[in-house]
Amino acid sequence: MVEYSIFKVQMEKRKKLNIIDAAQELFGRFGFIKTTVDDIAKAARMGKATIYHYFKGKEYIYKEVVEKESNILNEKINEAIKKEISPQKKLKAFVLTRMQYLNELTNLYSALKDEFLKGYDFIEKIREMDFNREIEIVKEILKEGIEKKIFSIRDLKLTAFVILAALKGLEYPWSEKVPVPELERNVEKLLEILFKGILRR
Repeated sequence: MVEYSIFKVQMEKRKKLNIIDAAQELFGRFGFIKTTVDDIAKAARMGKATIYHYFKGKEYIYKEVVEKESNILNEKINEAIKKEISPQKKLKAFVLTRMQYLNELTNLYSALKDEFLKGYDFIEKIREMDFNREIEIVKEILKEGIEKKIFSIRDLKLTAFVILAALKGLEYPWSEKVPVPELERNVEKLLEILFKGILRR
């Protein structure tokens, strides 16, 4: 009986993941607005009623997809940062990894940037959560730089906010139109400008 219960839970989880995977591809190709629950059901090879058994509506599926991609990006950023020793290189790793993977994670990028999605409450919550999480990452890197007497910063929170706001302004022109080698050179120039202002002399 216990084994059957475990098997049933695993099957339920697998079905839900199949729906999310199918929806992820469809949302990435056609966008949130054009993709329908019927499309998702067909791609997942399930009945429409089954989709509604696991999710209340399309918005809830999209939320799961975006959260999945957000977690992937966060993992990639943390992996890249852990490989570096100095705060300067950690900041560079954060910027480069974020720019490179945002271009691949199309649903997350759309959720963070598309103006027509602003009216959805869950999108605003995702944007706020994403921004706050990245603010904390940048703050930790800057804090390490201060402790190692590499950076001289008066307002840690404000500096982290300004850096992240600048990056968000460069997301579209850099992540979509610039080849990776050129992107790396641009990031180097950006960080050089930044470090000249905060490196201890």
